[in-house]
Amino acid sequence: MFVPDSPDAIKIYEQKNAINKDATLGTYFISSEKYKELKDFEVFHNDIIVSCAGTIGETYVLPKEMRKGIINQALMKISLYDISLLDFYLMYFDFQLKRTAQEQGHGIALKNIPPFDVLKKYLVPIPPLQEQQRLMEKIHYLSSLVDSLDADSIAIFNLVRITKSKILDLAIRGQLVPQDPNDEPASVLLERIRAEKEELIIQGKLKRDKKESVIFRGDDNSYYEKIGDKTENIDDQIPFELPDGWAFIRLKSAWKLISGRDLSPSEYNDESNGFPYITGASNFENGQITLVRWTPVPQVLTHKGDLLLTCKGTIGEIALNNFGEAHIARQTMAIRNIYNLNVEFLALYIEYSMAEIKQAAKGLIPGISRGDILNLILPIPPEEHQKKIVRCVQTRLKKLNAIFQALS
Repeated sequence: MFVPDSPDAIKIYEQKNAINKDATLGTYFISSEKYKELKDFEVFHNDIIVSCAGTIGETYVLPKEMRKGIINQALMKISLYDISLLDFYLMYFDFQLKRTAQEQGHGIALKNIPPFDVLKKYLVPIPPLQEQQRLMEKIHYLSSLVDSLDADSIAIFNLVRITKSKILDLAIRGQLVPQDPNDEPASVLLERIRAEKEELIIQGKLKRDKKESVIFRGDDNSYYEKIGDKTENIDDQIPFELPDGWAFIRLKSAWKLISGRDLSPSEYNDESNGFPYITGASNFENGQITLVRWTPVPQVLTHKGDLLLTCKGTIGEIALNNFGEAHIARQTMAIRNIYNLNVEFLALYIEYSMAEIKQAAKGLIPGISRGDILNLILPIPPEEHQKKIVRCVQTRLKKLNAIFQALS
């Protein structure tokens, strides 16, 4: 029955006109002859059209400049005898009739507006006209407050996020806590780690890494990395300048990375039988681990003190293992502290680096590779300064979160 658009064609108004509040949308037209058959479905200026299938209850008042047309089967129209009731009626429709539509709507896949006999019998309270005006003024005022609060909440959330990022940035660069020249420099700490590593190798508890990385600053103030017999300039990989007494290392030089392994459904339970089973991001919440599954046959264990990191699917969630041994699935990595370094400082740096780590994630299902983590270049402050940084960041973030909670 449709015809191309022309000056004589009659427009067919569709559901999207009500949903998008736009009378110009749509590309369906009928002839003047067909319009005569369907004239009962004609709509006029100030008619309310209502979407009545799928997205139900969206209303739109047709404007004065609307094109002559009829409605299709996905719309109904409401014509008020007295246009002065329009604002109040629309408000009441949103408040009560749309609720009725949702309660009494029917249909298998999509809910529909209830039959007309239900709507036609519905009682609508009509206040005096002056009271309607007062009600609408109050509603518009309260709505504007709600909109303002929503906007403020978004602004506050963004401010908290930016402030948190700035705190981490200053902390990791050594600009948050004043440096103490009496602190033992990080180079001494790293020498102790190398001596401890050598002792473990002699005892047969650790294999010698033929590609061990040593990062140092040359006489020309450039940064170099020595791996085996090869030394190369790595200035392009250095993220920022370090304060005096700090040093850079690759994460793999001082930390062990454990990759998880999935279990079959027959190997785990939800009855607290066995070791906790950490499957992935669903176990992580605000830096804490929630335990919902267990396994009597653990294969890859995380230990208390490990830093846990989600590495598949929803990547970048971080939490400290403060509960003990648990099996981890392949969606999770455990970064293990070998030489008694400050794991909380490491957690701060991983969080600081997360945007860069996520950029390196590859594949249709984002994933962090072992190399992404093991090859991170990590700033190492003096040992005492690491503790000061952690305490300062935790205090500031706690205050920041309290302010956010109070304002939201």
